[in-house]
Amino acid sequence: MADKPAGLPFDGTPHQETELKAFIAAQKGERGALMPVIQKAQEIYGYLPREVQVLIAREMGVPLTDVYGVATFYAMFSLQKSGKHRVAICMGTACYVRGSQAVLDELIKQLGVQSGETTADGLFTLDATRCLGCCGLAPVIMVDDDVYGRLETKDIADILKKYRKQ
Repeated sequence: MADKPAGLPFDGTPHQETELKAFIAAQKGERGALMPVIQKAQEIYGYLPREVQVLIAREMGVPLTDVYGVATFYAMFSLQKSGKHRVAICMGTACYVRGSQAVLDELIKQLGVQSGETTADGLFTLDATRCLGCCGLAPVIMVDDDVYGRLETKDIADILKKYRKQ
């Protein structure tokens, strides 16, 4: 596969490619097959980099713009490889009024990435979310499945240090 995008390198394996091609072959000619194929690709690779989108378009005989359009329309699909740890910060009303913007700014500073991006070392992906369902603990972040509430900017360095050591 060619045309590597900027960011983390694409590290798909021949086994993954074979698995996706077999799935596409089984779906080929089926009406509405693009969505299940893209879902399968996300399941196989964990995300939908350009290389995978090009493969889908080529194997299905559809324009790359169709694949990209579906992949970017639905929130369940990701075009970026996720880091080892996902850091989600709540930007919902309760968290926002209690300072989540300052916490997000500190996360951006500490990680060196914007929301929706992955650190160069592949360790963290930062995502601003609408609600994490922990309004009583506002402001809140989740690192993987761990919830951290009533945060202040001074708490961020110690939280991230814990995951850098793992």
